[in-house]
Amino acid sequence: MAQTAVEIAAHEVPVTLIDCDVHPYLKYPDELREYMREPWRSRTIPSRRQIYLPPGDGRRLDALPADGSPAGSDPKLVEKQVLQGIGADYVILIPSSSISIIPDPVFAAEVAQAWNDWQIDTWLGAYNRHGRFKSSIVIAPQHPERAVEEIERLAGHPHLVQVLVGSSAPAAYGKRQYHPIWEAAARHNLPAALHVESPVGPTPPSPLGYPTYFLEFHTLYPTIYMTHLVSLIAEGLFEKYPDFQFVFVEGGSAWLAPIMWRMDKDWRGARAEAPWLKRRPSEYLRDHIRFSTQPIEEPENPRHLLQIFEMMEAEHILMFASDYPHWDFDDPKRAFPRMPDTLKRRIFCENARELYRLPATRPVDDLDRMRAAVGDQI
Repeated sequence: MAQTAVEIAAHEVPVTLIDCDVHPYLKYPDELREYMREPWRSRTIPSRRQIYLPPGDGRRLDALPADGSPAGSDPKLVEKQVLQGIGADYVILIPSSSISIIPDPVFAAEVAQAWNDWQIDTWLGAYNRHGRFKSSIVIAPQHPERAVEEIERLAGHPHLVQVLVGSSAPAAYGKRQYHPIWEAAARHNLPAALHVESPVGPTPPSPLGYPTYFLEFHTLYPTIYMTHLVSLIAEGLFEKYPDFQFVFVEGGSAWLAPIMWRMDKDWRGARAEAPWLKRRPSEYLRDHIRFSTQPIEEPENPRHLLQIFEMMEAEHILMFASDYPHWDFDDPKRAFPRMPDTLKRRIFCENARELYRLPATRPVDDLDRMRAAVGDQI
């Protein structure tokens, strides 16, 4: 995907690849305290307790900075490995905040605010000279009032393009207790994104509690996504806020078509229970909900994945994600079967570009020139 010399000389390049899931990490555990006020600054900030251990401690080994700091903590290395390495024109940063594991809602809101101030300074300031890092407003959904205040505070920032919540919530996100959050996001034309969070939180990572092995956990956590998805539609969220968009990040998507078939069927027989639903559930999904590709399901026969794409209308709802710097990182050149050009363009670029209101072209910068010089050898 290296840019051609003609494009480099033209000072503008077409946007062809948007990575919707790149994780920025703290360099050291107490870095967040610098953005907190007392008395919360002196409190211990709960960390993500990893009880299910993925291969390689959950990271790409080549993503570790030379100074020994955590993978994903060096913006320059992310520039090299994602903007240059896979040729992403823009990345959407997803801070791994694990806000949902904090039982004190006020403390959770303070930690969320610190995450936002930290990422603005560390990722969206001087290092973002090219403007190609976009990010997410971290909120504490367990404190809806403070979550709305945080959206109001940051909605005008040019590089904050969505509102971020974790999957481990005390209730499904269609519930009315969350509606003030979604109203604020919709009013500012910000989609909300749900990302998988720590398995230790207000709800277990499966409908039947805690599994024994990482294999089980990683296979089963999409069931939480299914619950949130059905709730958002059934509770009439998209009739109430007709311009609101919701993104499901890192929860897979091959399960989507059967869930929607089942919900459409059940809606026909039980529509009196939810009279606010004016259309089939699957129609709300196509108009209001997007999914990221990673971790993409990989059947042995690649044609089967293309059939799944067709069944779920991937051309309209699926967006590329690498999940950098994690162990199961997806390279856009290797993780997908051969696809029709139109489908590939929609998944790799256009669906995300439209959702996040990104331009069709962007200025050439020094990263492009370096990449053009070395080609795909990064």
